[in-house]
Amino acid sequence: MPRTVGVRATVRDIAAETGLSIATVSRVLNGAANVAPHTRDLVLQAVHRRGDKAPLRRGELPPASGAVYVRCPYVLTDYFGLIVSSIAETIELHGRQMVLNAGEAAQSAAVLPTLADRPDVAGAILILPPESPDDLVRLRDQQFPFVVIDPRTLAPKDIVTVSAAHFAGARRLMSHLVELGHRRVGIIGGPPEWLANDARMAGYVAPLADAGVLPTPELVRHVNEPNTDNGYRAAGELLDLPDRPTALVAFNDKMAVGALAAAHERGLRVPQDLSIAGFDDIDVSRATTPMLTTVRQPLQEMGRMAVTMLMRLLDRHTLEAVHVSLGTELVIRDSTAPAPTR
Repeated sequence: MPRTVGVRATVRDIAAETGLSIATVSRVLNGAANVAPHTRDLVLQAVHRRGDKAPLRRGELPPASGAVYVRCPYVLTDYFGLIVSSIAETIELHGRQMVLNAGEAAQSAAVLPTLADRPDVAGAILILPPESPDDLVRLRDQQFPFVVIDPRTLAPKDIVTVSAAHFAGARRLMSHLVELGHRRVGIIGGPPEWLANDARMAGYVAPLADAGVLPTPELVRHVNEPNTDNGYRAAGELLDLPDRPTALVAFNDKMAVGALAAAHERGLRVPQDLSIAGFDDIDVSRATTPMLTTVRQPLQEMGRMAVTMLMRLLDRHTLEAVHVSLGTELVIRDSTAPAPTR
């Protein structure tokens, strides 16, 4: 059969010609091992018939070809916005384009199953992906390069991730409160299924245990949406206890702002009557009265590091450090003080 002449075929064209799925054709073109020999031959014969107009295999792509797909299915606030902005700036330095998938509506979009079939996309950065670990494994098995920033759940050991040192940051914050004499500390945690929440909770509990204080369930609240309103509600429940805490630590700065409002509503002075601390060190932590003690996450560096690691994957370099955890910093401001005497 003569070779086809015309525009370059797509993976979808080869799939239609052979009767195979797009994912199967993509696996063959990407050199995956988990393909039956007769299936591989069928695809390669179709590619040969296409000649110069056949879709390029991923390994044949020129070094600077293909965009980076950035998935951040959340509102681009000062938290996610900082990460995405640093990613965009770093991608541009590498001479590539960025395709952005953002906004809460994007959470329900089935993006991952089709990423490996997109000829215009070379790799991806997934920020706090809502997809299951199985979905990430399937994408990995298609030999599609991607990096996860702040994985929501524990990622398989061979999937590249970048996150902050959640445990160390939370431990340093609680150690600060323990040093100030606080022993009855209320903890407002984030979504219980998030990996970051588990790490921070462990970090909060450790210094209290060192001081001989065992964690008590009545002083812990978890919220599914870590925002100001939920921080206000959770803090209110803790402050209305017969024996209220002398300090509150929140999963993030936004919930700490809600805790400040709950304290003010009850006539409590911060930090004289109650210490409050957050996590992240976003702009709002410096806009409150008093300004918040918090833990600074290297949000922009997380974005830059993710791009750097993705570029190494695209250049087929071996990564010795697959799970990178960047250091955090305790920022002490005006919202924490020695525990009040009772």
